[in-house]
Amino acid sequence: MSGRAQLMWDEAVTGYDFGPGHPMDPVRLALTMRLVEALGLDRAVRVAAARPAGDSTLRLVHREDYIAAVRAASADPASADGSYGLGTPDVPAFPAVHDASALIAGQSVGAAESVWRGEALHAVNFAGGLHHAMPGAASGFCVYNDAALAVARLLELGAERVAYIDVDVHHGDGVQAAFWEDPRVLTVSLHEHPSTLFPQTGWPQETGGPGAEGSAVNVALPAGTGDAGWLRAFHAVVPELLAAFRPQVLVTQHGADTHFEDPLAHLAVSLDAQRMVAEACHALAHEHAEGRWVALGGGGYAVVDVVPRSWAHLVGIAAGVPVAPESAVPEEWRAEVFRRTRQLGPYRMTDGRRPEWKDFTDSGYDPGDRLDQSILATRRAVFPAHGLLP
Repeated sequence: MSGRAQLMWDEAVTGYDFGPGHPMDPVRLALTMRLVEALGLDRAVRVAAARPAGDSTLRLVHREDYIAAVRAASADPASADGSYGLGTPDVPAFPAVHDASALIAGQSVGAAESVWRGEALHAVNFAGGLHHAMPGAASGFCVYNDAALAVARLLELGAERVAYIDVDVHHGDGVQAAFWEDPRVLTVSLHEHPSTLFPQTGWPQETGGPGAEGSAVNVALPAGTGDAGWLRAFHAVVPELLAAFRPQVLVTQHGADTHFEDPLAHLAVSLDAQRMVAEACHALAHEHAEGRWVALGGGGYAVVDVVPRSWAHLVGIAAGVPVAPESAVPEEWRAEVFRRTRQLGPYRMTDGRRPEWKDFTDSGYDPGDRLDQSILATRRAVFPAHGLLP
């Protein structure tokens, strides 16, 4: 065991369960961990469980009245009337919703603490990435914003510059909101265009509040964007900004719902491109943050075919033992999939794609291309604030 990477896992995170028929099926977490184990990746990392986030930690991002409302909904789910975003179709209340949410938050905070203190160079919490929760409200399947809490804890521990990169198909609105006026945090979100997808925010003109201009970065991708465009957009925006910002630690959110099989969105990204972006984030952490990297999960609703493989790749990359795409999926894991879901699992750790992309600065801007229009809109909105040419 290298000791350089840490995987946060407590089986009780699967208690974050909104009930039958809800897209956020906790089986995706259990199947991911079982795949990590079947591939032997758990032997290449230190598997650790952190305590649930306590109220003082939750208050780094969330309002006290909201935390109280979540506790009340835990005790009596029927009392949740939607006033705090709880008790809605997106975020139904359930018994112990506070406990399950605080446990997931605790894993992300624990990951951040381990990385900052040098106990691990990389730390992964694929149960986290619940990036829509607001300081005073639940939203978009998210109760406590573990991603924002991890960043806030890094600041509390003394970090002066934290970069947050979000490649979920949905805008990382809750994390952006939490640090809207904080120049110490660079939030970068690549997501499907807000005109076609929840939460209808994340326009390129959203660039940060007073005193933090340029600290919020949004790349709004046209519906239908596939591997080549997604990779082009990532590399056209993220590396230059990180070089200018010089983060001390990198926090990344790897929602798997950009995938072409995801039922809730409209991008056309493959598992292979998702793996390439995870590799890029790993490399960028070493290039700009002395290797300090906290990697989180996020959305992803193709819970058998996509999510477990995508996040197993993420764990392998963080552990320094990346899984070859052509690798066969272990047969014992496919049996576990069938036992739990009565579905047939995938056979290989790849979609069979070999994604290629053209560099934005090398290949030039195509004024008739909607993707290039989106990239340029973002660069024009935020690059000058960092002393960069758009």
